[in-house]
Amino acid sequence: MYAVGHETHWRTAHVSGRNALRLITDAMAPDMKNPQESVPGANAMKRWHWVAWLVILIADAGLLAWGAMAAALPDLLPGPGGTPILTAGYEGFSKGSWSELAGTSPMTAKYIVVLFRMYGVFNVAFGLMAIAITVTAFRRGERWAWWALLAGNTIAFVSAMAYDRTVNAIGPFELSEYLGLAVIYAALAITAPFLTAGRPVRSTH
Repeated sequence: MYAVGHETHWRTAHVSGRNALRLITDAMAPDMKNPQESVPGANAMKRWHWVAWLVILIADAGLLAWGAMAAALPDLLPGPGGTPILTAGYEGFSKGSWSELAGTSPMTAKYIVVLFRMYGVFNVAFGLMAIAITVTAFRRGERWAWWALLAGNTIAFVSAMAYDRTVNAIGPFELSEYLGLAVIYAALAITAPFLTAGRPVRSTH
């Protein structure tokens, strides 16, 4: 009787142990069920997302820096050929001389400087907003942030490009706008919400 009871107790404990192990394994799914697919895929996605928000942050920080320089020191912001961008823009658009304008109509020149400074301020405002969205909502993977960055950066960068072409003043900083928008589009392409819409979302419960 003792031997039978001992064997029955051992079998019961063995079965209970297997059931407990099965419950633990199920609780850790899907990572433990398919570690070679779930974990590497998730890690790769996180790495790409990290690269994407960092790239967007750098590009929008560059636009913010340009805007700050345009607002604070427009006469020192270099344009094509080393000519200040304000001077190059006026002369490229009007085919006249900036120094002549400043000498014959100083208030008109000052008014143009005020407008250019405000253009820089708006670039700073957009840059701050874009950076805030990038390091918060976009970094967390919120879909509205992706669309906001797509629309906002398109409007901001394309408007700046259109201004440069209108005034015929395209220098090194102006060329960087094309690069900035290109890398932003690339970063948004690898994190597009419609590309990940069909992937299963892991429950947090």
